[in-house]
Amino acid sequence: MIGFVGAGRVGAQAALEVASQGIDDIAMVDIIPGLAEGEALDISHKLSETGVDVSVTGSSDYSNLKGSRVVVITAGLARKPGMTRMDLLGKNAVIIGSVAKEVAKHAPDSVIITVTNPMDLMNYVVLKATGFPKNRVVGMGGVLDLSRFKHVLSLKLGVSRSSITALVIGEHGENMLPLARYTSIGGVPLTSLLNEKEVEETIQSTRQVAIDVISKKGATVDAPGNAIARMVRAIAWDRKEILPASTLLDGQYGVTGIGIGVPLMLGSSGVERVYELDLNDGERAQFMKGVDTIKEGVAALPPA
Repeated sequence: MIGFVGAGRVGAQAALEVASQGIDDIAMVDIIPGLAEGEALDISHKLSETGVDVSVTGSSDYSNLKGSRVVVITAGLARKPGMTRMDLLGKNAVIIGSVAKEVAKHAPDSVIITVTNPMDLMNYVVLKATGFPKNRVVGMGGVLDLSRFKHVLSLKLGVSRSSITALVIGEHGENMLPLARYTSIGGVPLTSLLNEKEVEETIQSTRQVAIDVISKKGATVDAPGNAIARMVRAIAWDRKEILPASTLLDGQYGVTGIGIGVPLMLGSSGVERVYELDLNDGERAQFMKGVDTIKEGVAALPPA
């Protein structure tokens, strides 16, 4: 079973994606009375017509999560137009700390995927609040940033999205690091197709695109839902898939005790391996900007 804490727009969309792919049964929880139940019914009606035989339940009681092998946390306050992810820090830290303790109580053997912003910091809060080993707490951000980088590149180059192999690491925020040197178009290195200025333009566009979506429709929903489903599938089906996601580092990239986005292997036990890339001076400087921002955020977290 796959648990979801938070049945708002992102949580509901992610649950729909996971259920529609037939990955596993779904258990949704939300503190708003009736919301999770209503979303579960709505999703179930869709599945009934499409012939997907998974169970979807909803409740305001955390005991609904019992037996979940993966739990996705999307609860908390969402970004509003004009807000940065860091603006949410204090309020969401309190909410997520409480949520994480309930998840640990009712789904003690689960792998947790943290989605709530500021994601890298909320993932740290979840790790500390649950006491889970670091491999069983992973943050969703890199796959979402990757989808946006691919979109920008597709428009810039006029090529099929399916031809693009790319990578985005670092903080899920303004310091994200789309890696042009590790990006190719049908096997052709991106750096041989775009000059340095053009590469920088695509990187800046990728960093700004979420703000554009939020200003126009109020929230990013569809792309996060897809990113969550991809991570859930990798864990639930033990796919050993290599994806960019946030995990607590232990010496990799010269960083210890801070969680940030890196390439990693996702399988049934969660984060099964971290891959350390050979970053050049410019890439490392940008990566460390994200590390420093996260360190500052950790120092500013309210007492647990």
